[in-house]
Amino acid sequence: MNMQDKIKQVLMDYDPEKVHIGVLGSHSALEIASGAKQEGFKTVVVCQNGREKTYARYYRNVFDEFIFLDQFSDITTPETVKELQDLNTIFVPNRSFSVYAGYDAIEQKFTIPLMGNRYLLKTEERTAPKNQLWLLKEAGIQIPKAFKSPKEIDRPVIVKVAEKGRTIERAFFYASTPEEYEREAEKRIKAGIITREALEESVIEEYVLGAKFNANYFYSPLNDDIDLLGFDRRIQTDLDGVLDLPAREQLELNVATQNIEIGHMGVTMRESQLEKIFGAAERWVQICAKEFPPGMIGLFALQGAVTKDLQFRVFDVSPRVPGCPCVEPTSPYMKYKYGVEVGPGKRVAMEIKRAIRKRRLLEVVT
Repeated sequence: MNMQDKIKQVLMDYDPEKVHIGVLGSHSALEIASGAKQEGFKTVVVCQNGREKTYARYYRNVFDEFIFLDQFSDITTPETVKELQDLNTIFVPNRSFSVYAGYDAIEQKFTIPLMGNRYLLKTEERTAPKNQLWLLKEAGIQIPKAFKSPKEIDRPVIVKVAEKGRTIERAFFYASTPEEYEREAEKRIKAGIITREALEESVIEEYVLGAKFNANYFYSPLNDDIDLLGFDRRIQTDLDGVLDLPAREQLELNVATQNIEIGHMGVTMRESQLEKIFGAAERWVQICAKEFPPGMIGLFALQGAVTKDLQFRVFDVSPRVPGCPCVEPTSPYMKYKYGVEVGPGKRVAMEIKRAIRKRRLLEVVT
């Protein structure tokens, strides 16, 4: 029996009146749970001991059930899966879930209905055969030029390499020539930020000069429609700290900056440019349907920049909850469509509620 047949069987045993929306206690759990509660659902959060206070103490009001594990990876064990099934859980995958559970376990062992396409999650890794960049190219979405070797560098580039201490996080540095690449890489190796081995596996991409925009979307299989939830920009440390200084002090510091994502801020875009933002999303949905049936389901984000010639060039994709709670209170785009503010968590819950009511739940989960 394949995974989709197993999920179908699990759903047949669920009581639609007692569905819980579940999430891993990290990344975007508060956002998902708050939206679920707005739509009248009960919620369950899977926490790791030692990292549970945010959910079990400070914001316990948005959770009805708690599952505590010694480590997040235990979420795919038969015992945890049984607990989630007993709660009639529909699980919303976030980045932390992908990283800690692992793609093989998600695809083969985690027999809990996922709001989204579990087979698309691995495309976020650039080492995957049909990864996000391959999909973007196939979709005809503009992306930065990639360089196979530092020797090819002939323009400003950004180098994306796994951090030494936290391999799930990426370190970034910039260069314009092969010599600058080696100089900046060596500086970070000596500082203990990256390793030479990780550098060999790094991604070298053209640095897109433009205004950064993370476009956050929701695709509904129920009505074949795309919502633009809104835009956000990243707050990063210690890059933002360095950029707060005058240029002279930045040069005098001579530090190897790190782009560690620590927060988000909401932004808006000129109305005349929105059509191309929707167009990129439509092409992404189409290619996912072709290459990873049943295709894109629910939340996703295209992270990119708008250049001076007003081209939207995408350099990263989140094929799951983007993790930007700022879009609900700061974005006007969902209010234009629904008449009220609708954030990522609420939009997920709206879709699940509609699917239950129309007896089409199997169409929005995998």
